Amino acid sequence: MNYIKKILLVILIIGLIVAAFFANFVYKAMLKPNTAFNNESAYIFVPTDATYQEVREQLEPLLEDIDSFDDLAAQKKYTTNIKAGRFEIKKGMTNNDIINSIRSKNLPITVAFNNQETLEKLAGRVANQIEADSTSLINAMKDVSFLTENGFKAETALGMYLPNSYEFFWNTSAESFRKRMLKEYKRFWTDEKIKKANNIGLSPDQVIALASIVYEESKAASEQPRIAGVYMNRLRIGMPLQADPTLKFAAYKLPKYKNTVIKRVLNVHKEIESPYNTYKRRGLPPGLIAMPDISAINAVLNHEKHKYLYFAADAKRFGYHKFAKTLAQHTVNAREYQRYLSSQGINK
Repeated sequence: MNYIKKILLVILIIGLIVAAFFANFVYKAMLKPNTAFNNESAYIFVPTDATYQEVREQLEPLLEDIDSFDDLAAQKKYTTNIKAGRFEIKKGMTNNDIINSIRSKNLPITVAFNNQETLEKLAGRVANQIEADSTSLINAMKDVSFLTENGFKAETALGMYLPNSYEFFWNTSAESFRKRMLKEYKRFWTDEKIKKANNIGLSPDQVIALASIVYEESKAASEQPRIAGVYMNRLRIGMPLQADPTLKFAAYKLPKYKNTVIKRVLNVHKEIESPYNTYKRRGLPPGLIAMPDISAINAVLNHEKHKYLYFAADAKRFGYHKFAKTLAQHTVNAREYQRYLSSQGINK
């Protein structure tokens, strides 16, 4: 009888030890806070197809005890079921909280862009904000099949990307980014906006092309409708647009002007052979010359009705212009600005 009691006692003791060990494991692995940072939150970015080791390397500096995290991650099969995305780890989280967060709570980020002059620059800007790299983005943006299917061409492709702030998941692919931007483009071009474009004799692509010129002329939203009105007046009477920003765009495509900044448009620039030379060619250029702000697009659609045919930069109000109905008055305004440039030593 005593022998049996001893066996039962040993079993009880072993059971208590196992229970204590298990309780300690549960406490350390699941219930004990396991963060080592002082901020309220930290974030990790898990790439598509990441291994557990890659996730672990990001987590290790953030945790007090990485080994206990490893144990629970294995128990919960997270080590073989990694999810890509941007995840938050809050101060004081337990291992269990952390695993639940990085397994199912992919947080969106705000992607913002504006003033991008080319698809390449746009791709670089976006690549700094989401997982997709600039090469995959530019390939998606320039994909001929996609452009043709959706009514774009190389010269107008940049116009699909409307400058704004958008919510994306960090692990968005290049194709998914492109698809979302097409959706936003179609959402922007409502029936009302398309009707306005038709009423002024322009397609959406042409509106954006003209808006890009307007935006390069003036960043002042209050002045853009008046500038747009000047160009619409010129289009109506068949007068060349004679837009200096288009000359700069044409020049920058030439090796001679690579890595230069044209601060003053000269007669030599007006002789450049290019479909974007609006001094030599009538009508709109084949596409936009830069990414216009939405204010400039709306300025074209709702341009000011007036009789101005000319405008020149105002030497006394930087960023604004003087408008004229006659060439004689414009010549006075233009010469005043040219004298200002010369006084500042700006000769090219």
